Amino acid sequence: MVEGDAVKADKAEFLECWQTTWKTPYIMRLALSAGIGGLLFGYDTGVISGAMLYIREDFEVVDRKTWLQETIVSMAVAGAIVGAAIGGWMNDKFGRKKSILVADVVFFLGAIVMAVAPFPGFIIVGRLIVGFGVGMASMTAPLYISEASPARIRGALVSTNGLLITGGQFLSYLINLAFTKTKLTWRLMLGVAGLPALVQFVLMLSLPESPRWLYRRDRVDEARGILERIYPSNQVDEEMRLLHESVEAEKAEEGAIGDGSIIAKVKGALNSQVVRRGLYAGIIVQVAQQFCGINTVMYYSPTIIQFAGFASNTTAMALSLVTSFLNAAGTVVSMITVDRYGRRRLMMISMIGIITCLVVLAGVFFQSASHAPAVNALESTHFGSNSTCSAYISAPDASSWNCMSCLKQNCGFCANGDSEYLPGACLDLTKAVRGKCRSNHRVWFTEGCPSKIGFLAVVVLGLYIISYAPGMGTVPWVLNSEIYPLRYRGTGGGIAAVSNWVSNLIVSQTFLTLVEALGAAGTFLLFAGFSLLGLVGIYFLVPETKGLQFEEVEELLKQGKKHKSSKGQKEVLAQ
Repeated sequence: MVEGDAVKADKAEFLECWQTTWKTPYIMRLALSAGIGGLLFGYDTGVISGAMLYIREDFEVVDRKTWLQETIVSMAVAGAIVGAAIGGWMNDKFGRKKSILVADVVFFLGAIVMAVAPFPGFIIVGRLIVGFGVGMASMTAPLYISEASPARIRGALVSTNGLLITGGQFLSYLINLAFTKTKLTWRLMLGVAGLPALVQFVLMLSLPESPRWLYRRDRVDEARGILERIYPSNQVDEEMRLLHESVEAEKAEEGAIGDGSIIAKVKGALNSQVVRRGLYAGIIVQVAQQFCGINTVMYYSPTIIQFAGFASNTTAMALSLVTSFLNAAGTVVSMITVDRYGRRRLMMISMIGIITCLVVLAGVFFQSASHAPAVNALESTHFGSNSTCSAYISAPDASSWNCMSCLKQNCGFCANGDSEYLPGACLDLTKAVRGKCRSNHRVWFTEGCPSKIGFLAVVVLGLYIISYAPGMGTVPWVLNSEIYPLRYRGTGGGIAAVSNWVSNLIVSQTFLTLVEALGAAGTFLLFAGFSLLGLVGIYFLVPETKGLQFEEVEELLKQGKKHKSSKGQKEVLAQ
């Protein structure tokens, strides 16, 4: 966004966004082209959930070792942490456009590495490279869009990045389903990820740098030329004047920052009360976004649905497609409401819905585990004594085992041939035994057990996504694109993005381990507790920035308020 005339927040509606972009399609071209970075982010998030089902089938060591599954998933997040950190520096040093182009090249190379991986370690390397590109794109794209958008529609346009994230997730599930019947399955799923990066690279070559960044580098004529394509001619002079005043004021304050290195910028940011307050808000919403458990749903959605008793890979991915569609639909709702109802309010309402759904989901999984089918000794020897789970054979309490007892011992449950809900067999977790079970027209369970109420878990997951997407799904990125002064915007956005990815790494690397230790019910209840803490943090630390110019946001933080002063509006001091 570039400074412009103040516009009342209640006029900043989604309809105005489309009216403006209809008259000035160049604005939408900038937003959509940069927003492909969100598509990369979304596709990578969604594709691994389905690909993992088939990676486990191809590599038995992955199927048996939970930590290896978690590492394959989370290594992209580890790469994103580095990418987001370096991306913040690159944004300020080389510009937003060049940062996006570099991210595209890195992502494309990572996709190729994953597609040709001969063993699990190679997949991990590819995931690390892809993650580096995703981390850069995740913070650069909304920043670029924000700085090229008029204030009155800034939130809606930045939300296009969120829409493309969820669109990428939905696309990944469609592609996963399309490749389930092919021989290369997961290789095609992961390799196709390079195509959006290639498309964005080509599109960005013809687009300009951020006008704010250009002006900051004394490339005034170039900045003016871009503004002339974004704003009506009668507003350009005023925009240039405001931009000049803003940049000059920032330059005057930067003497204490030093040589402009990352360390100097971070020190300068932390020494500024305004930036610190912005970071309190920016980091709390990014951490809360992850610890509400959303990426356990995105990274492990088919697996979670298998927890609910749907054993088929294809069925699990098809049902996951529903949650992904709801996520995309919820993002559209966010685009309509973010500039009308405000960032803070949407996030608080979203968190309340998330907490409720997580508690109910925990209850559903608890009931499913409590009523799992029993293990029958005769059934367990039906496929030969060498096929029976060794832990079951040696267990002193084998007669009390049920399906969940079997799965906790890293064995597989072969359902009864007459009905999934009757006592079944507890067998070794190997490809050969799995083949024997399926050849007898029985269902093979490794993640969850047959359950008559499993469908409720899918319903609640859908409600969880509906609660998450319009608020916590996109608003944290909108808030972080507008809450820092220009001189620290790349640094502040980078720090907040790193906090997001570190939280993401912790959650994704520990989810399956937590499920093994606490059960699915205990794990989702834990996320509900984290979400409650996030709600409290948002209430006390996050200001409302809807419809405000960057200068007004800075003044709001300087005064330590959550709301801009207005007639009849209560001011609440930030803690």
